[in-house]
Amino acid sequence: MGASESVPQKSLHEFTVKNSKGEDVDLSIYKGKVLLVVNVASKCGFTDSNYTQLTELYQKYKDAGLEILAFPCNQFLKQEPGTSIDAEQFACTRYKAEYPIFQKVRVNGSKVAPVYKFLKASKHGGFLGNSIKWNFTKFLIDKEGRVIGRYGPTTAPMAFEGDIKKALGLD
Repeated sequence: MGASESVPQKSLHEFTVKNSKGEDVDLSIYKGKVLLVVNVASKCGFTDSNYTQLTELYQKYKDAGLEILAFPCNQFLKQEPGTSIDAEQFACTRYKAEYPIFQKVRVNGSKVAPVYKFLKASKHGGFLGNSIKWNFTKFLIDKEGRVIGRYGPTTAPMAFEGDIKKALGLD
């Protein structure tokens, strides 16, 4: 299975994921919104800067149609060791996150979450290789549910604020 692996879905809106409590969430509820999908961890060197800036971006653009979807993941040096609820409480308490923190997922390997298989198959991810390299890899999704940008862990959320504004139609 290489980077050319075909994914039947054409849009993120075709997926159903689980929230931190294990309940199904149909991502079609986000049609018409610009989405930033991030794999998060509570004990990473990038945690503070990313969560701080994600909250800042969300406060700034949520009324314009931005939604952030955070997926805790424990695949990188086990930096998200707790439960999905722990991850959610950490983000909401420490960083005032008001956006959804979903159930923990695998973003790489044979048990990868279907939604991440879709994200990684996008042509924009090609130059970084197919696998997610680390915590806080960010995918920008347009209002139709297509991936329009992929940013590595070292790229701070505010660094691509211009791309977000463009996707929202604000520039």
